[in-house]
Amino acid sequence: MSKTLTFYKYQGTGNDFIITTDTIELSAEQITTLCDRKFGIGADGLILMKQKSILDFDMMYYNADGSESFCGNGSRCAVMLAHKLGWIKESCEFNSNDGAHSALLEDNEVQLKMHDVDMILVEDDGYMLNTGSPHYVAYTEEIELLDIVPAAHAVRHSDRFKETGINVNFLESKNGILHIRTYERGVEDETLSCGTGATAAAIVNYLETESSHKRFSQKLKTKGGTLTVTFEKKSTTFENIYLCKIKTNSTHTPQAWIENIT
Repeated sequence: MSKTLTFYKYQGTGNDFIITTDTIELSAEQITTLCDRKFGIGADGLILMKQKSILDFDMMYYNADGSESFCGNGSRCAVMLAHKLGWIKESCEFNSNDGAHSALLEDNEVQLKMHDVDMILVEDDGYMLNTGSPHYVAYTEEIELLDIVPAAHAVRHSDRFKETGINVNFLESKNGILHIRTYERGVEDETLSCGTGATAAAIVNYLETESSHKRFSQKLKTKGGTLTVTFEKKSTTFENIYLCKIKTNSTHTPQAWIENIT
């Protein structure tokens, strides 16, 4: 049976997504096909959105392999689409995979409020924390020369993480800017940017530099562009975390994808 999927294509710093407001159920296999860059539309993930009466909208994010997760860049792209569709104005509240979030729009930029972070595990070779999605963060040198796939595989497919998976981030600080490269679970490859990864990296860098500032802003350079993460440090908790200042590009005119879905 043939079905038509109406979709939008958005990207935030190179992290690209298929977004649909259609009422549709998709299997993991179908999502994988849609996200395939040769046999489908091509994307790092897929977002299902629907307008709600309590919060402004619901969004569910799926990685390219069909698994569910929260996605920072995907959420901000969804906010921009909701604005263009007339669902929201300059601020909103929405529900995602990890619960409720809020966001602000200013000058065509989205500032996404993340959940508080209060648990960070420190090991000899890196940090582990959850910023809506689990992340492993480690420092490296000459980051642009790093062969990231085998380096990330050693962590991602280790006995500790091979079942549930973990995103793997490598950092290098240069002239006050934190350079980051991320290997994402569910995509199982390096992506040009990762919002939850950038958030995790900013928090780790705060700890690594032993900063005494209670309010902190970190600029991060991804392969797809520059992100900014701001937060407040309160006792052992990081609060009022914002992933912000990214302009999102889109194919806003709805596109049609026709597939024989059985």
